[in-house]
Amino acid sequence: MPSAEPPTLNVAIVGGGPGGLGTAIALSCLPNVQVRLYEQARELREIGAGINIGFNCWKILELLGAAEGVRGHLAQGTLHRNGLSGDVLTTAPKSPLPPRYLSRRVRRTRLQSSLVAQVPPGVIHLNHRLVSLQKLERGGVQLAFENGAVAVADLVVGGDGIRSVVRQHLFPEHDIQFMGTTIWRTLIPLSSVAQIDTMGHHTNWWHGTAGHVYTTIVDDPAEAAPGDDLLFEIAARNVIDPKQAKEKRFSWGVPATNARVLAHFTDYDPRVQDALKQVPEGGWREFSAFAGPRLQRLVGWDRVVLIGDASHPLSGAFGSGAAFALEDGWILAQALQYTRLSPDAITHALEIFDQIRSPYYRRMYEFLDQQKANVAKSADEASRRTFDANLAARLKAFDGQGLAWVYLNDIEQVWDDYVQSLEAKD
Repeated sequence: MPSAEPPTLNVAIVGGGPGGLGTAIALSCLPNVQVRLYEQARELREIGAGINIGFNCWKILELLGAAEGVRGHLAQGTLHRNGLSGDVLTTAPKSPLPPRYLSRRVRRTRLQSSLVAQVPPGVIHLNHRLVSLQKLERGGVQLAFENGAVAVADLVVGGDGIRSVVRQHLFPEHDIQFMGTTIWRTLIPLSSVAQIDTMGHHTNWWHGTAGHVYTTIVDDPAEAAPGDDLLFEIAARNVIDPKQAKEKRFSWGVPATNARVLAHFTDYDPRVQDALKQVPEGGWREFSAFAGPRLQRLVGWDRVVLIGDASHPLSGAFGSGAAFALEDGWILAQALQYTRLSPDAITHALEIFDQIRSPYYRRMYEFLDQQKANVAKSADEASRRTFDANLAARLKAFDGQGLAWVYLNDIEQVWDDYVQSLEAKD
């Protein structure tokens, strides 16, 4: 006799960022799964500028069928500079990876568009801001939205970012705090900075005493029609002791004036200041970095799971948040497919998800804790060093060595290894 088909699984995804979209794609490929994605915005839009797509992200985009739609700038040379003098300190070595897996800087909107194109029609529901979750006695979870809509799902996926409403309901004691870092981001025409030495040819990190300025092209010249202007990204970062912060901070992009941004970089190389001055008034968006303690578990109520920044509120500490969120969604889909015919399939799938992803994020927190301890240990010594000596020490910790488990992560291999480990126990 044929095996019995599992009942239809109703899944509600909260949040329309890369993690939510990737989860919708992965789950929609499963039989007997009905997916609805709820996004608070009235239209899908990315807030920010560029995003780095490296090996780990290319691998998951391939699995989701979205890699071909993501185009961007392949850096010909990445230079780390003394931001005050402009002197080149180090040059990033060439990667041995195949060309299709090399890191590219792309517009965030390109990534979003490529993912949206893979989501089946009717899945995305806009203008749905989640206000409450309630675990139902008969099973499932009820979602209530600001627009008055109510939905019930067998499984809720919280992909609603660093200020996750889903996380607040699941773990109400958890809190996030401003970490002292403010980032201003913008995209401007490349032609506006082409006359400034090095700006149109290299990806530059201009390191200063209290932060850095990152400048790069974000478009692939090969896809530009004659006469088209490519886009250029500037991301300017300033770091203070969070205890000194007096004004209200926002983790999402809020408008910032040119004067506000320029005031933090008056001691930088003239080329940096010239580039900052090319941004038209109203072109800057300000982001404040928030973070919170590690969650012991990424699942709760036997029916709710957190992905992306909602699950590990680290505010871009590794610069690979989109990849992490996409990996989360894909692993969740594999776990649900693996357990679909087992008793308590959802609970079983969430346990598998947590067994794979919780240790991964714990390792990130442990790495950051060690980095913080190293900084604290050398604080007194650093106060006696020159800026150049401090900058050399910072760059040594900046090169990402020892982080292959992050940037070279192959999520498909991670899943295969996990399944083999289970089968070896049987």
